Amino acid sequence: MILSFNFLNSKVLLIFSVTLLFRPHFSFATSNPTGLTLRFDVDDSPGSPMYRIQNLSIDERIDRLIHVSNARANYLNLISNSDTTILPDNIRIPLLRESSWYAVEFTIGSQGQRVKLLMDTGGGLIWTQCQPCLNYFPQKLPIYDPRVSTTYATLPCEHRLCKTPGKNLNCVDGLCRYAVSYGGGTSTKGVLSTETFHFLIDKTNTRDFNVVFGCSNDTTKVSFQNTEISGIFGVSISPDSMARQFSTETNSRFSYCFAPFDGAVPPPLVLRFGEDIPKFPAGHLQSTLVLQPPPYRYFYYLQLLDISVGNYRIGFPPSTFQFRAGGAGGCFIDSGAMYTFIDAGTIGVNAYERVMSTFIAYYGSKGLQRRPGRSFEVCYVNRIGFNEFASLTFHFNGADYTVDGGYVNVFKQGYFCVGILKGPSKTVLGAWHQQNKRIIHDELFGELQFADENCANDVA
Repeated sequence: MILSFNFLNSKVLLIFSVTLLFRPHFSFATSNPTGLTLRFDVDDSPGSPMYRIQNLSIDERIDRLIHVSNARANYLNLISNSDTTILPDNIRIPLLRESSWYAVEFTIGSQGQRVKLLMDTGGGLIWTQCQPCLNYFPQKLPIYDPRVSTTYATLPCEHRLCKTPGKNLNCVDGLCRYAVSYGGGTSTKGVLSTETFHFLIDKTNTRDFNVVFGCSNDTTKVSFQNTEISGIFGVSISPDSMARQFSTETNSRFSYCFAPFDGAVPPPLVLRFGEDIPKFPAGHLQSTLVLQPPPYRYFYYLQLLDISVGNYRIGFPPSTFQFRAGGAGGCFIDSGAMYTFIDAGTIGVNAYERVMSTFIAYYGSKGLQRRPGRSFEVCYVNRIGFNEFASLTFHFNGADYTVDGGYVNVFKQGYFCVGILKGPSKTVLGAWHQQNKRIIHDELFGELQFADENCANDVA
C-alpha cells in the first residue's frame, strides 16, 4: 500500500504503504451527473509541505525511492506469502503528487474536517486517524474527532463489511473492530464506521458520499514524516475499498494517468470514476483479464506470459509467472510501488536475471560502458547523443504492455540505470513504468485496460 512506515526508514502510489514518487491528494475538481473526478496534487511543488525533498540530489531522491520500493516489496511479500489477515456514474478525484506520494484531499463529517489520504491500488480499507487516540503518528492537520460530527456512526456488527473474509474483524461490545498489520510491528486498529465524505467539485460546491471507513485510534510504527497525511484511501478489489463501495454508482470502473517523473512539476492529475473516464477509438485501447487472486489477496493480478527487451522476446516457459505455493508468484500492477520488480524466485529460470542479462546484452551491443550503480544493478555511462534506449514489453494474455525506452530507465547525473529491482517472490508492475499510460480498472468486465496518453494533459 502507500503507507510510509518506520520500518521503511523513509516513506510514500499513486501507490500504498511505502512512499510513492507522488501521492494522491484527492480534492474533487469537476463532475457531472454521471461522474466524479478527484485530483492528484503534486508534493514536489514549491508550495507543498513536503517540498523539502528539493534539497536532495537526484541520486539521493532516487535512492530514497528505491529504499521505499524495497520496503513495499517486503510488505507485499509478507501479506502474500502468509495466511495471516491483515456515487453518480462519473467521479473524478484530484490526485496531488506530493514528494513520494499521491494523496487525496477532502473533508469529512458535519464539521468539514480536512483530511489527506494516500491512494493505494493494493489497499482496501479507507482509514484515517481519529480522536481520542491511544497511539498515533504526528500529522500537520488536526486529527479527526468523530465526537463532534453529527453524521458519524459506528458500523453495526451485522453489516456485510464487518464480515469480510480474510480481514481481522471482531465484534466487541457491539462495535465492529478491525486490526490491520503491515509487518515489522506496524499496525493500525480502530472501529469500522460510516461518515459523510465531502469532495470538492468546484471552488464552492461539494458532492457528498456516505462512506464506510476505518476510524483508527491505535496506530503504531506508522509515519508519514509529519506531513498532512492521516491514513489510506484504498482502491483495490477488496470489498471495503472506494472502488468497491461505489461500484454501482461508477459502473465498477476507475482510471488514472501518471505524468512523467522528469523533475518538472506537472499540473494536478485526476483519478476518474465511471463515465468520466476518457473514451478511446476502436482498437486503441488494449485489455487483459484480471485474474482471480489467491484467497484474501486483493491486488490486481494479471496473466504475464512473457517479456521482451527491445525487439527481443525472451521466451519464458508458460508457467514462469504463475502462482506458486504459499502465495508467491504471479504478477500484478501496483501504484504503490514506485519501481517495477521482476521475480527472482521463479521456478526453473530466474526471471529477474534473464531480463537484466538481456538488457546487458543489448547495451553491450551498442558499445555503452557499464558503471556501478548505487541501488540498481544494471547501469551505464550516458554517452552524449545516445538515444537508442531499449523498450520493455510485458506480454499479458491478449495484450502487449510496452514501456517506451525513455521511461524504462532511471536517469542520473551522467549515467542511467535500468529501472527494475529484484522481486523477492513476485513480479510487480510499478508506477515508474506506468508513465504516460492511461490505466483503466474495469471490474465490471474483470479487465485492466491501457493505452498510451500524454498524461500531463489529464487535468481536472
